[in-house]
Amino acid sequence: MLEDIVYWNWLVLAVVFVTVEILVAGTFFLWMGISAAVVGLVLLVFPGMSWESQLTLYAIFSIISIIVSRIWLAKHHRKETPSTLNRRGSQYIGRHFTLTDPIVDGIGRLNIDDTVWRVSGPDMESGVQVIVEGMDGTILRVKQA
Repeated sequence: MLEDIVYWNWLVLAVVFVTVEILVAGTFFLWMGISAAVVGLVLLVFPGMSWESQLTLYAIFSIISIIVSRIWLAKHHRKETPSTLNRRGSQYIGRHFTLTDPIVDGIGRLNIDDTVWRVSGPDMESGVQVIVEGMDGTILRVKQA
């Protein structure tokens, strides 16, 4: 059974691994698929290679490629700014707005675009320019600009 392994078996295995890589997150199966393709190409050039040699070559290529990819990804990992997705209020921090309703006893309202936000801060009259300092849950903390 194992004596009948030919180059296209490795190429089919490579396609399977790359397909699995597309379906799951990460880059682990990609390198195993590339290693299987390399073994398939080596077997195409040297068709008399024993199955033990093929499996050994595949294991070596897989281990080396996975280790090299992990090292490369660790060195070239890009730093991303934190996303404000599902935290709409945090995109308003540092921006200036006009207070819609007065802040009374520390609570007021502010219209931003098509949304009415609750705000907290020192008591102020409506129409005053405020700057958003931060957030407490869904309440924007403001101060006079």
